[in-house]
Amino acid sequence: MRYLIFTDVHGNLESLHALLKFAQRRKIDHYLFLGDLVGYGASPNETIQKITALKPISMVRGNHDKAVCGLDSVRTFNPIAALAIFWTKQHILKKNSNYLSRIKKGPLIVNKNITICHGAPFDEDYYIFGEFDASEAFLHIKTPLCFFGHTHFPFIYKEKDRTVEGTFLTGDNNEVKIEKGTRYLINPGSVGQPRDRNPKASCAIYDTKAQKVKFYRLEYNIEEAQEKILRENLPPTLSERLAAGI
Repeated sequence: MRYLIFTDVHGNLESLHALLKFAQRRKIDHYLFLGDLVGYGASPNETIQKITALKPISMVRGNHDKAVCGLDSVRTFNPIAALAIFWTKQHILKKNSNYLSRIKKGPLIVNKNITICHGAPFDEDYYIFGEFDASEAFLHIKTPLCFFGHTHFPFIYKEKDRTVEGTFLTGDNNEVKIEKGTRYLINPGSVGQPRDRNPKASCAIYDTKAQKVKFYRLEYNIEEAQEKILRENLPPTLSERLAAGI
């Protein structure tokens, strides 16, 4: 079985188009989405429409999803992120806001081997940065694999014999072999707003037969995504950062 794992699209329709085109060539059996369909980008309605067509899919909500549909405030958001939330709330269709409100809270156990969450399995809004955070997260996981998002960085944490080791994934091609007796926290990176100084959309595929997770970086039309942001009078910084991957 082949799972496509992706997260943090953030209303970037152009990057999502690239992801879906890629998925069509990969014979995906199940989609795993780890939260934040909206926020930052200028295409929230189109993004949600594309996601609703994906089947089968297991998904959890993100902090931007919660804020846009009114389940959370912007109190913890930086000013630019908060402005993007306000813009999205003004432009999103009611049916799409309702869709966001119905997305499940993580963590979600997909099957006996996989858990998904947005931030951390103990707190959906918590950022996992480093082995200390990962060690806490492993205490709350009952499956060998947990896929998470939120940080926008492709990362792998492994736990074996009570030792946790983290690896930041650089470059466009990375692969990890899933070993028995080892547990994994895996972040596929962000589709719509990578922050690892690589502007390409990021995702991963878990192949249960090969017992491998392979990471991919995808070219997309960044210029179009930037132009949409500027046309909608969203903060220019949101446009600039797409090309820089920050």
